[in-house]
Amino acid sequence: MQLRTLITTLAGLCLSGSLLAQPAAQPSAAEIEAMHSALPDTPGTGKFPAIKEVDARLPGQVIYRPANLKALGTTKLGVYAFGNGACTDDAAHNRLHLLEVASHGYLVIAPGSLYSGPGAIKRPANLPPAGPNVVLTTQQQLGQAITWALAENQREGSPYRGLIDAAAVAVSGYSCGGLQALFNAADSRVRTVVMMNSGLFPDGPTTMAGMTGEKSLLQTLHTPILYVLGGETDIAYKAGMDDFTKINHVPAAVANINKGHGGTYWEPNGGAAAQVVVKWLDWQLRGDPEAGRQFLGKDCGLCRDPLWKLQTKGLR
Repeated sequence: MQLRTLITTLAGLCLSGSLLAQPAAQPSAAEIEAMHSALPDTPGTGKFPAIKEVDARLPGQVIYRPANLKALGTTKLGVYAFGNGACTDDAAHNRLHLLEVASHGYLVIAPGSLYSGPGAIKRPANLPPAGPNVVLTTQQQLGQAITWALAENQREGSPYRGLIDAAAVAVSGYSCGGLQALFNAADSRVRTVVMMNSGLFPDGPTTMAGMTGEKSLLQTLHTPILYVLGGETDIAYKAGMDDFTKINHVPAAVANINKGHGGTYWEPNGGAAAQVVVKWLDWQLRGDPEAGRQFLGKDCGLCRDPLWKLQTKGLR
């Protein structure tokens, strides 16, 4: 199957633990997993082509970063700790999105191992499959990733020594991984939160992958927050929109693109959603006014983009 066909198929399908019901003619969950894994890595569209790797000093996590750290020049790396879709332990699950973010000068860390895509290792047979009641990764790993990155910024002999901006830290996550991010929102080191196709259930507690979150969790936010949702066909749409409605104490934005729960994760370089996330990070973590104009004012960049529907409150 040609790459174009793979991308077109994957872009419209949900891959968050268990595949949503599809017409009989659609590929099976296993076939979708195989097609996703067959996609080549894309290096990102930023100034710093990115790679993914494991580091023995950070077991159980995967790093996405600019391939040539010496090319950063005066650019300092922001930190983007990311929870995987389905809270899976496949840290390559959203690799095209993560490579795109990294290519713009970010140190991206996701829990798990490389179980799909180029360079994948075989997942141990004794590990359970991902599911809503299975704990494969934890919210604590996002905080641990931040701690590790900031320590590496100070460690003698570290390739990241002096290259990280300790004031430019974000937590994010896709679907179940978004809940992991939200549990880290209270961390004083965090400067912004990005929720990807995620949100707390409107009625009753949200319980998955060993976590139970109430709407009161939103009150722990102390930074601006961005929701990126897939429109009304996204299974997280009602939850994410309800969150946005209830957040009134910090600046918030929600950007919807009509892609469903699968978003644009499997499009080259993470597609349009990854571009929006990069602009948000550049604005919130680096104070880039040009990036901010994507979200500010009636004539903002996303306001004029027919692919997106943007709602904001408290942004300035």
